[in-house]
Amino acid sequence: MEIIKNFLFSFLSTVGFNIIFSAPKGLVLKSGFVGGIGWIVLYSTSIYFNSSIISTFFAALTVGILGELFSRHYKKPATVFIIPGIIPLVPGAGMYYTMLALVEKDFLAAADKGTETLFIAAAISIGLIVSTTLSRSIKRVKYKR
Repeated sequence: MEIIKNFLFSFLSTVGFNIIFSAPKGLVLKSGFVGGIGWIVLYSTSIYFNSSIISTFFAALTVGILGELFSRHYKKPATVFIIPGIIPLVPGAGMYYTMLALVEKDFLAAADKGTETLFIAAAISIGLIVSTTLSRSIKRVKYKR
């Protein structure tokens, strides 16, 4: 039941982001699906690996791959699916708690939470880079044949 609830909330947050930024109407639910699946991967791998950084990498990789697949299928840019899809993965709470610790002059906690947040953000970027690189490599090999 927890997974269904997580999927639903991440799906709705992705759809809300799409609506606010005027995404193409026919792709709002599809982008929401990408965001929901990304969060399910994050949730599942965080239980298995017990690391938010590694699980964020796999979730971003999943969002990137799904975004590339959907972009080919629906003939739209991959960013229409990828950008909203990573919204549930963005470490907003980590940034908040880092700033809160700085305001409270708890520099050790700020450094700890800040570095974790930075590594999560890097994991998102690396996951998206790897998925885009794989997609382009496959496309290049496919067109050479």
